[in-house]
Amino acid sequence: MKARMFGLAALLGVSMMCFAVADGSWLKKVPQADKARVNPYAGKPDAVAAGGNLFRNNCAKCHGADALGSRKKPSLRAPAVQKASDGEIFWLLRNGDPRHGMPSWSAIPEPSRWQIIAYVKSLGEVPATTELGPSK
Repeated sequence: MKARMFGLAALLGVSMMCFAVADGSWLKKVPQADKARVNPYAGKPDAVAAGGNLFRNNCAKCHGADALGSRKKPSLRAPAVQKASDGEIFWLLRNGDPRHGMPSWSAIPEPSRWQIIAYVKSLGEVPATTELGPSK
């Protein structure tokens, strides 16, 4: 019985961590100067395509090929992510959020990180009822 309760508590804890990332609580950590950064590749079709390739190679294993996330990783199509500024997302890619399982991607060159952001933003937002659904 204790093991079952522990398992349920652990599952709830993981779910809450994913919700914290998807709900945008990480945005509180982003300095104003980073929030104001502008993506030099925003809306450029070639950059979006390149970002899609980079996403598939670096991000899809956790966030799903469709960026809808999984039970343990948040959707990148959630309103909090899609409404975040490109600079805020860039800050997250550079710094990560280890408490919530997001590694730093600072080893990826800066232009490539901007391309990933252009791609993620091109996907658009999904309704809240499916934002944490499993990836197909």
